[in-house]
Amino acid sequence: MDRQLPDLSSLRPAGGKRSTKRDRILQVFLRQEGHVSADDLFDLVRREAAGIGRATVYRTLQWLVGAGIARKVDFGDGRSRFEPSYRHPRHFHLICTTCHSSSEFLSSDVESLMEEIAAARNFTTSQSVVQIYGVCDECSTGRKTPPIDGATTELVFARDALRMAIATERSGLEFYTRAAGITKDPRGRSVFRKLAAEEGEHLGTLEKRYRELLASDPQLESRPTFLFFKGAASGLFAAGAKQLRQGVNDQEALLIGIKCERGSHQFFKKYGERFEDSEGKQVFLEFADEEKVHLDLLMREYRALRERQANTPAPAGAARRAAKRR
Repeated sequence: MDRQLPDLSSLRPAGGKRSTKRDRILQVFLRQEGHVSADDLFDLVRREAAGIGRATVYRTLQWLVGAGIARKVDFGDGRSRFEPSYRHPRHFHLICTTCHSSSEFLSSDVESLMEEIAAARNFTTSQSVVQIYGVCDECSTGRKTPPIDGATTELVFARDALRMAIATERSGLEFYTRAAGITKDPRGRSVFRKLAAEEGEHLGTLEKRYRELLASDPQLESRPTFLFFKGAASGLFAAGAKQLRQGVNDQEALLIGIKCERGSHQFFKKYGERFEDSEGKQVFLEFADEEKVHLDLLMREYRALRERQANTPAPAGAARRAAKRR
């Protein structure tokens, strides 16, 4: 993925002066995919600027880590490696202790737990690293796995993003279809039917997009999952559909829909904004926009239902009973 370079003037150490050498090292580093050691980066820099020494590269790497531009990781083979973190989503690593290979994954559940722990201790985090050590599938079974480069990682990311969006649309379609079936208010029922139709249309578009993506790489569907999110497989509306099956009134159905749409919008927007420019990012942000439109519609309908209920005269029998209680 192409990385947009940060404003170098804003990345000087406190009290430090602008350094042309450091800027050159930073530019080379940010162009790299994956992880590089200090020696790897030195060799890459020397190809472009022979006058930059090894010590300068080492010092710059330490500064990059301190500035939050780079992450330092240890794969258990006796040397540290570094990866860009600027505009790169926080992710975690599975590290094989046999071949020292690493694979990445991203999980909002792990992030949320770390944030919860830090908040409970009033701890301000500057960097977090999660590394899981063990034996990879290739070393334990002998099955060869195809190498993953930057382009493949982007395809896997897009695949997982589309899978999540598709699962959410399917659960949304079930939710709105069920809500339309149980809603007594004609206007509310019409809104739910409209949303169910839109979910079905969006689902068809996403499934077509998914098939086209798979066609670009015959091995794509079998590659390991990169994005792990709670509820990703069943869809973010699955819990809401379950609530509907337990029996709710018209107002409660709208409130459940509002909660689901708000959660879906916030989820896709929050994580979409963390990603670099890619198809996966585009899927997340497009889906967030669609969910916001649905959220606004449901909120308007909820307010309108409350107004209609407030302005509807109570049945005569109910009015007499209310008068007697007074």
